[in-house]
Amino acid sequence: MRMSELSRVSGVPVATIKFYLRAGLLPEGVRSSPNQAQYDDSHLQRLRLIRALVGAGGLSLAAVRTVLHQIDEPTGLTLDLLGAAHRAVAPELADDLELDDALDLLRRWGWKACLTATGPRDGARAQDAGPAADDAVAALASALGALRDAGFEIEPSTLDTYADAMMDVAAAEIDGIPVTSPSAAVRYVVLGTVLVEPVLLALRRLAQREASAARFPVPG
Repeated sequence: MRMSELSRVSGVPVATIKFYLRAGLLPEGVRSSPNQAQYDDSHLQRLRLIRALVGAGGLSLAAVRTVLHQIDEPTGLTLDLLGAAHRAVAPELADDLELDDALDLLRRWGWKACLTATGPRDGARAQDAGPAADDAVAALASALGALRDAGFEIEPSTLDTYADAMMDVAAAEIDGIPVTSPSAAVRYVVLGTVLVEPVLLALRRLAQREASAARFPVPG
């Protein structure tokens, strides 16, 4: 198909397709003449993936490039891959975050892999606590700091409930990783990290609505 047809089928404007081509996010089509190229279903699927990452995933183009690189050139299914996927969705965080509260919770829950990656440091800060502190551990520390600054307290038992629920979710996700194809496994991990987080947030809000209706029924 020509670019105009690709635009029509995908719903992506021609100007945006050309931008993705220049940015290297979308592979070049097969040249049929000096000024024309043909595109196929692989380009359509790639466009839909880019739009999903930018839209539902909320990623910047730089993060999209990182995610696509992981999919296009998988290096194996390792914790490094999980880290790359997490970094793609992680917000910018301060370099001097205090990690003590986050590390205390990880110790409380016995999450040894997270503690090993971060390093058993007392008074640790994000800038010197190891690679994991750049994403998930630092994100937890930042979130806990925001709660503290707002004067909003969460009971330790409630945090334990959160941790148990997330471990159930994570176990189900890891169990679902395809084992027959390295490329399929990488795609599952990367896209599952980026695109499923909005699903989890939406489900939490819907569950809150159901729980609220059960606790505070409408009279009548």
